[in-house]
Amino acid sequence: MTVAMLDALISEYVAGDLPEPARVLVASHIEMKPSSAMMARTLEAFAGESLEAAKTRALVSGDRCMENIMRSPSPALRLVQPREKHHVLPQALRDHLGYDLADVPWKTKLPGLKQHMIEHDKDDGSEMSLLWARPGRALPNHTHEGLELTLVLDGDFHDHRGTFGRGDVSVADEDLDHRPVAGMTKPCLCLSVLFAPIVLSGSKMGLLGDILGL
Repeated sequence: MTVAMLDALISEYVAGDLPEPARVLVASHIEMKPSSAMMARTLEAFAGESLEAAKTRALVSGDRCMENIMRSPSPALRLVQPREKHHVLPQALRDHLGYDLADVPWKTKLPGLKQHMIEHDKDDGSEMSLLWARPGRALPNHTHEGLELTLVLDGDFHDHRGTFGRGDVSVADEDLDHRPVAGMTKPCLCLSVLFAPIVLSGSKMGLLGDILGL
């Protein structure tokens, strides 16, 4: 993903504008990437300074009631801090799930590919899920009808854009047609947030091979 896309996601996270599945994904990314955690803290500090400036203007207005309201401390964004014990799943994700990786109820989606559906909104079609792919497993070539966010929790995958490793976020939309392939060294574990369905693309023979895991 581009730096601009990542910055926009973190900014929306700090502002509290992300829907819950995306919020959990970005919170997990921030926990895993110190550089993104630093950016989030910087944005939070900037937002706090802006709020203090607004309080000062309210005091000058002389409105005692509004002054009291504006003097009350605003709730601070809770940036998740890593705990000492190593977990493959970030704390933000474990808190959302209520369980750890060992307790994930996987279902086989395709040969060499497992999925755990965390949430599925039938009204807007969005879904949040964990995906596990064996080393070298390719997902069928596909494009998207809307936004897809993918956070790598363990291992890595690659497509024509490059390689995404632990803590990296891939952003895909209607303009991206790709074939993600898990790295060869270990299984790839990802958190996926889809806001619209994916659409299979490519040749029929190629799709058949990817579906069968050949």
